[in-house]
Amino acid sequence: QVQLVESGGGLVQAGGSLRLSCAASGRTLSRNTMAWFRQAPGKEREFVAGISWSGGSVYFADSVKGRFTISRDNAKNTVNLQMNSLKPEDTAVYYCAADPRSVPSILPFHYSYWGQGTQVTVSS
Repeated sequence: QVQLVESGGGLVQAGGSLRLSCAASGRTLSRNTMAWFRQAPGKEREFVAGISWSGGSVYFADSVKGRFTISRDNAKNTVNLQMNSLKPEDTAVYYCAADPRSVPSILPFHYSYWGQGTQVTVSS
């Protein structure tokens, strides 16, 4: 069993930056693909970024390419999402997710473990 806890959300002005962190406990994440999803009010949960267990492969939604980066530290059991040049449309609850597949999936139902989410609000 894996427990995921996100942190780092908050309120930021458009153009600003935030760094989200996801800490895992209960079991090592080293053999899990990790991803960040987000869900805005009235919308479906959508894939934001994913990273393979080795960290060698990363994937991003088109809407965040060039602005967001994802990284992981398997020794510390953490995954981070650096978000730069934030836009009001990035406003959502951001979730960390883990999956034992070798390559990140963009489909939420492929993920076995989820955090409780952290709110990101970008003001215009």
